[in-house]
Amino acid sequence: MTAPTTSRPVDPERDTLAKAAHENFPVAPFFLPRAWRDDLMAVYGFARLVDDIGDGDLAPGGADARLLGVPAADAEDRLALLDAFEADLRRVFDGTPRHPLLRRLQPTVRRRALTPEPFLGLIAANRQDQLVTRYATYDDLLAYCELSANPVGRLVLAVTGTSTPERVRRSDAICTALQIVEHLQDVAEDLGRDRVYLPAADMERFHVQEADLAAPTAGASVRALIAYEAQRARDLLSEGAPLVGSVHGRLRLLLAGFVAGGRAAVHAIAAADYDVLPGPPRPGKLRVLREAGATLREEG
Repeated sequence: MTAPTTSRPVDPERDTLAKAAHENFPVAPFFLPRAWRDDLMAVYGFARLVDDIGDGDLAPGGADARLLGVPAADAEDRLALLDAFEADLRRVFDGTPRHPLLRRLQPTVRRRALTPEPFLGLIAANRQDQLVTRYATYDDLLAYCELSANPVGRLVLAVTGTSTPERVRRSDAICTALQIVEHLQDVAEDLGRDRVYLPAADMERFHVQEADLAAPTAGASVRALIAYEAQRARDLLSEGAPLVGSVHGRLRLLLAGFVAGGRAAVHAIAAADYDVLPGPPRPGKLRVLREAGATLREEG
């Protein structure tokens, strides 16, 4: 007779940070100095949790809602959770936050003199996801990426003490590209959440209807649209790549990895003949390493 198994209690901090191992791009790779890794993981914990709130992917049971002081009746209300999360973020800067991931973030904020703006941008992006599910133009999508993606790169530069206006500009291009690539990989999944991140103007140009995105495989028009958006991502990665050559040491390796991850993902999409509907085309590790080497040589 086997002993009954007991379920592991929910640990919102540990469970959220564990997702770092499954991210497209390395969050805090081993080769970085320990102090940087710790601070980048603290930033990651914030970014992952706010995305989980916005996507409705919190662990069942309402532990995060309770930690944030949200009544049980509102535990599934994403906007209420985001409001409470923003209030707790503000305690990072002038008090004692309730959520353990925000308590973990507080020493990083103080040590690196981080400002609230990039964190508020990530919350605003997830709030926007609850209210805006379609984007009319590419410029509208870029404005969303300014909130949803670019703050992450700005935080990496701030944590590593390397932020300058030119580096921020290059970083923004890389982060926007990575966001666009992720949207291209996840067209089917996003549609399942009633979200479409392909600009409506581009869909009209390529004669693509939303019903076409729900098909098991992509037709010629959808493939042409995905190829068009993938080229935009390639161009943004090329615009941002000089950021790699502007820094030195292990940070250079980290940033090359970001660019390489984006380029390898675009290559995987192209290798799938731009048919992203059966599932997200993912690059292999060898391809990412090759792209990293090429990026380091180009920007050396």
